[in-house]
Amino acid sequence: MLNIQHLKPAVLALTIGLGLAAQGGMAEAAPKEELIVAGGCFWCVESDFESVPGVIEAVSGYTGGDVKNPTYKQIGKGGTGHYEAVSITFDPAKVSRDQLLNMFFRSVDPTDASGQFCDRGASYRTAVFVSNPAEKAAAEKAKKEAQSALGQKVVTPILDAKTFYEAEKYHQDYYKGSKIVITRFGPLKQAKAYKKYRDACGRDQRVKALWGDAAPFAK
Repeated sequence: MLNIQHLKPAVLALTIGLGLAAQGGMAEAAPKEELIVAGGCFWCVESDFESVPGVIEAVSGYTGGDVKNPTYKQIGKGGTGHYEAVSITFDPAKVSRDQLLNMFFRSVDPTDASGQFCDRGASYRTAVFVSNPAEKAAAEKAKKEAQSALGQKVVTPILDAKTFYEAEKYHQDYYKGSKIVITRFGPLKQAKAYKKYRDACGRDQRVKALWGDAAPFAK
């Protein structure tokens, strides 16, 4: 066993420094957590949650169905069983699962079972995906609180998690992209095209009408 009493001061300082550095590394490597939700257009959900302090990243993708490695085109046609979803990685020391779930329910229209805003169809429905009993309990609690606060039936299901497939690269961070894309508004940078889409789709207007000042992201 190392006896620090017999170490020279310089060696002792180095030993202590290395120990502190190791502890710091352990602190930085604290466990991260994941929350997977479906809230209509995944560009919008990704944009909303990447603005939350404590969220490390939000990734657009597909989940809930049985088709392996689905494409955006397949999802759009329907029949895959998949939702447009977002995997939110967060630091639980900075933001809790309960807080994120509370924000999620108040950032969508959880009374709509047929899609979200201007996006209709099964792939645009809302859902919360859970991997264990604790996650399920947290989601059920948040859903119950949302229903009570809203005074309307919340139809967002809580589903067992399935494989999450990352969406194509061009979908990631679409809301802040600089690539020129062709839209119904003409050629635009992705960031501007996203804003025009979100405004035209009425997402923020509907959320604000439902939730008022409790809506965390509606402009």
